[in-house]
Amino acid sequence: MNGLITLIIIAGSALFSALVIWSFFAARKRIYAQITRSINMKLLLVVLPRDMGGEKKSDEDLIAVMEQFFSALASAKLPKKGFFSPKSSIIFELAVPHVGENISFYVSTQAKFVSDIEKQIYSYFPKSHVTLVEDYTIFNPTGASEIASLALDKDAMLPILTYRELKTDPLKEITNALSSLREVGEGAALQILVRPAESRLKKKGLALAKKVRGGKSLSEAMKELNKGMGSRFLGAVAPPAGKKEKEEARPQSGEEGAAEALEGKASKAQLEVNIRLVASAKDQNRAEEILRQIENAFAQFAHPLWNKFEVMKPKPKNARRLFFDFSYRIFSEREKIVLSVEELAGLYHFPNTNLETPRIKTAATKTSEPPSELPKEGLLLGRNIYRGEEKQIFMTREDRRRHLYAIGQTGTGKSTLLKNMIVQDILNGEGVGLIDPHGDIAEEVLGSIPEARHNDVVFIDPSDLSRPIGLNMLQYDPKYPEQKTFIVNELINILDKLYDLRTTGGPMFEQYTRNALLLLMEYPDRGFTLLEIPKVLADKEFRKSLLANCTNILVRDFWEKEAEKAGGEAALANMVPYITSKFNVFLANDYVRPIIAQSNSSIDFREIMDSKKILIVSLAKGRLGDINASLLGLIIVGKILMASFSRVDTSEDRRKDFYLYIDEFQNFATDSIATILSEARKYRLDLTIAHQFIEQLKKEIKDAVFGNVGSMIALRVGSTDGEFLAKQFAPVFNDTDLVNVDNFNAYVKLLVNGKTTKPFSMQIIPPQKGSPAVAETVRRISSAKYGRERALVEKEIMERLRPEYKTDKTAPPA
Repeated sequence: MNGLITLIIIAGSALFSALVIWSFFAARKRIYAQITRSINMKLLLVVLPRDMGGEKKSDEDLIAVMEQFFSALASAKLPKKGFFSPKSSIIFELAVPHVGENISFYVSTQAKFVSDIEKQIYSYFPKSHVTLVEDYTIFNPTGASEIASLALDKDAMLPILTYRELKTDPLKEITNALSSLREVGEGAALQILVRPAESRLKKKGLALAKKVRGGKSLSEAMKELNKGMGSRFLGAVAPPAGKKEKEEARPQSGEEGAAEALEGKASKAQLEVNIRLVASAKDQNRAEEILRQIENAFAQFAHPLWNKFEVMKPKPKNARRLFFDFSYRIFSEREKIVLSVEELAGLYHFPNTNLETPRIKTAATKTSEPPSELPKEGLLLGRNIYRGEEKQIFMTREDRRRHLYAIGQTGTGKSTLLKNMIVQDILNGEGVGLIDPHGDIAEEVLGSIPEARHNDVVFIDPSDLSRPIGLNMLQYDPKYPEQKTFIVNELINILDKLYDLRTTGGPMFEQYTRNALLLLMEYPDRGFTLLEIPKVLADKEFRKSLLANCTNILVRDFWEKEAEKAGGEAALANMVPYITSKFNVFLANDYVRPIIAQSNSSIDFREIMDSKKILIVSLAKGRLGDINASLLGLIIVGKILMASFSRVDTSEDRRKDFYLYIDEFQNFATDSIATILSEARKYRLDLTIAHQFIEQLKKEIKDAVFGNVGSMIALRVGSTDGEFLAKQFAPVFNDTDLVNVDNFNAYVKLLVNGKTTKPFSMQIIPPQKGSPAVAETVRRISSAKYGRERALVEKEIMERLRPEYKTDKTAPPA
């Protein structure tokens, strides 16, 4: 017998040990599964614009949308079809990270449900922005943290006050508590884990209401209904830890309203909920203070007759578990309470336009879907993300011939947009030109050129003094004598742009300059440049030698009958220093002189366009100075325009597109820009022009831009420009949108198949970094092909200024 007892004891001990071991491993497995689910969860940041547009709505109407959203979630009960399973939930969080001050609204769910949740959010909040983000932390790594959970004071069937009864937005008090946190070192969060409740609770609530209507008191009805069911029934929620269960329900006043209250809550969809409050700060006292402020915000939900929230502070040994559950977003059966969707919507909803708490993260950028007829191929401008769906934005070759205009403040992503477009054109084998007043885009583009196109690059960098390229503005093709008139008019426009001739020049300045230019261009084979203009005016013998063989009667008559016989202020002697001073600014500059004073241009702009080469002009203002950079840019733009017009000798179908990009184009825009925008399209010169603000443009140029440009891209602009551009982007976007759009976001009014379309939003794609080594290689190749030794260039210039130096062996070296 003793042996049998001993055997039973041994077997019992073994079984007990096995159960302990099994429980240990089961617990470990359960924790591992929970952590695995947490790791597989994704976090969505939900922001809404401050200005939602349309008619202003009440708090109640706005929060009711969130109630509908929760109702949709509450109905998603089947694991295979919905967002939930018995072991998963959707998590809503309102948080301020420990570094940063914005109050952000988050939704977390399993990775496989992200797309479904996004669609649900967009269906109820169509103007929201939902972004997949990295996880945040509220915890100060060197400070202290406090945590608590919320329980219901009475049975879950009894309601708390809702937003409909409060007649104000309850979230204001909660967000106000968070708005006082310091930017660095303090963080806090409200975490609400949600999953659908079992349908039995609704049935129990309605059954309880029926008993009360039948004449029973609330306490009697609850005792009767709960009898034999215990805490297994969701409605009979166990009292919070540390709180003694009462032998009797508390006395109720207003029993006559109990049935209505019970039916009111039971008629709504029900959700099982965990609510956690967490605060972190540099020390324990401050963390407790922050948590207390958040806790106090929930006192407003206390119903004077029925139910209220009770804050549950865990004991030290349980706090670690609660922090663990918070961090890994684990639903706890012990903390479970049941709320109706109406009750929950008051606790948590996405920020509406009436919620004026400072520091709430809102969407500065309004989004809108692109037109349905958007092309599927062409030049990629960016991407549109609308309601979670991403579309690439392309622009066709034909529409690019109508030109593209981009405007945006510095730092908004304008340069990135241009670089992306230019690099695509280069990779596609197109003819490309870039005029960059700063040099940054040019450097990045140089570093992105594939090896197969290195020999196609014509790089102009005036700051490279070792091998200057030549740009003779007076050089033209004798086969096209009409180019002389264009050159003269363009140079007058350039001088007007640089010096404002209406106030500093006058008609006599223009007349003397025009006739000096025409006289020099009578001899295209002699390679005269801007260097000879002062010589025409000041050197009588030189001028006389030119007039001797001049075939232009009007030019001869001006110099012989007007200029040399004029008196007073218009006398030649008086005009000479005034006019030459305008040119000597450039001729005396060590960067500019070797370029504009070479007799033969190093570059054939017509050949660049026809051969689809890559022209990159880097005009670093910091080294050249504004006026010198502007002069060179204006000359190059004029040369390109002249080359495009010379294509008249080629049938239109044989003209190859040349894509010219001009950044800060107001610096290089003369009145000829109107001609470029209206006529250059048929010569296949396709412009992309960009700058910072409209006030930089003269009225005539502004009218030409907005009257002729086919497509527009607006990044963030100033308030004045916002008011002006709002007319272009109405009715989809207004001036507030244009002024507040985020960096690397834009609004686009795109020409599609020659027709205007409604404006839409676009994100600019981050660029790939160029290689400095590649840039240096391309620079060397171009310099070797198009540059000349500086000493040789200076020697030739000196010999033209002082012909005697050609034979004077004692002349100083160049």
